[in-house]
Amino acid sequence: MNVPIRKRPRRAKALAVLAATALAAPLFLSTADGGPASAVGDPGKEGDKLARKLVQRTGAKGAMKHMVALQAIARASGGDRAAGFEGHERSAKYAGAVLKAAGYKVTYRNFEFTYRETLAEKLNVLTPEQRDVPITLMTYTKSTPVGGIEAPVAEVPVDADGTTGCEAGDYAAGAFTGKIALIRRGGCSFAQKQATAADAGAVGAVIYNNVDGALNGTLGEPAAARIPTGGVSKADGEELSSLVAKGGVTVKLEVREHQEQRTTPNVLAETRGGDPDNVVMLGAHLDSVSDGPGINDNGSGTAGILEAARQLAKADHKGRHANKVRFALWSAEELGLVGSEKYVEQLPPAEREKIALYLNFDMIASPNYGLFAYDGDDSDGTGAGPGPEGSAQLEKDIVDFLAGRGLKTRGTDFDGRSDYGAFIANGIPAGGTFTGAEGIKTEEQRKLWGGKAGVAYDPCYHQACDDIRNVSTKALDANVKVIANAVGHYAWDTGGIGGATKDGKSLSREESSAPYRGGLLVR
Repeated sequence: MNVPIRKRPRRAKALAVLAATALAAPLFLSTADGGPASAVGDPGKEGDKLARKLVQRTGAKGAMKHMVALQAIARASGGDRAAGFEGHERSAKYAGAVLKAAGYKVTYRNFEFTYRETLAEKLNVLTPEQRDVPITLMTYTKSTPVGGIEAPVAEVPVDADGTTGCEAGDYAAGAFTGKIALIRRGGCSFAQKQATAADAGAVGAVIYNNVDGALNGTLGEPAAARIPTGGVSKADGEELSSLVAKGGVTVKLEVREHQEQRTTPNVLAETRGGDPDNVVMLGAHLDSVSDGPGINDNGSGTAGILEAARQLAKADHKGRHANKVRFALWSAEELGLVGSEKYVEQLPPAEREKIALYLNFDMIASPNYGLFAYDGDDSDGTGAGPGPEGSAQLEKDIVDFLAGRGLKTRGTDFDGRSDYGAFIANGIPAGGTFTGAEGIKTEEQRKLWGGKAGVAYDPCYHQACDDIRNVSTKALDANVKVIANAVGHYAWDTGGIGGATKDGKSLSREESSAPYRGGLLVR
């Protein structure tokens, strides 16, 4: 039977928001289409010169214009810009119009994905005493029947190494049959945790956070779903754990999701000049969640990419730079990084080899921001390990640039939560910036960057209040200039980024990417 889906209003003037294409830059003149540009002088010096020019011209003021346009699109499209809905289609048309007006070669790459919409999220403790626990279903979960399932809770013992619930040995024989498994986050994907719990006989899974704040997650794809699965906060998970330890808990779990196949586009734009065998890629996801307009997540990254692209077209209007620059705005990121994964998966191996680096910008204007650079060298020693060879240099370049502007950064792990994942898995050097999501700012971080300790970096993460008021223009300005600096330098010179070696010999992409396959998919 047909499941009723929330309908979106259609407005006669919905595409009027594309009037923002008045932002359009002068035509981007270039060398012969698809051919390498003629290098002028030393590439490093040319890159320095272009980077300085772009940084001077690019900032929060220009980026905010794009964010205002995306807010208007969301308002005209039922309140969001989610993949598979009008808001995203209009966002893609807006972005494409801006990039085409600047003279870029723009393509819309459609792909199929499984659209999902939440129908029910309930967790009720029935014994030893009744209470409701806030829960968020893992996207692409298997649904419970209407009304939910009642079952005792069995907790997976917490591992000292942080890999709770990842291996069959974590589940005592017979202890989880017919029960709902309570599992701590960490060490492997949510999909692996619920699948291992299902193998142990569990009929559902509740995964609780290992940091403060609510837990939003995905199983990645419908095929991965084995049992109904949802996420709860660290505090609620620990309270359930305490109740289990004191003598047992029975709950009713209801998580239901509607799923159907839909089509959505990635937006790709590249310079007409530059060496097609040495491609510099920068990207951000264009879609929002279905619960809000997604202006910080990720209108901010989108706006930074668009503005840097516009300013490159204006500053280097003859397209003389040495390397081809490709900008990507991904769709269906919020549904499990689908757009970027489809793109990389469908590239012929020879084309993947041509990508010198990928920089990702996801949530770069969080109101209670931190200034984080992806930990390419794993100097923090946490989580997934270093990125492919060259990622350390990408991190250093970002850290040094911000330090030169009097701004201190901290590392953030390649935890699989954004669109760098598919590039890392294929051995492509990756990096980028992030200003924080639902994580909680510490006192030490407050001293570094200001704001409020004990509060989420983005208190409106994945909510309706993630609108144009939910941004820090200071953080936005710093990060947009990071993008501009990277575009300027790498358009001319990618020396020192690639060239993974082992015992004096070059490593293949297959060898370089080996430690990163099967990484954490936790968004």
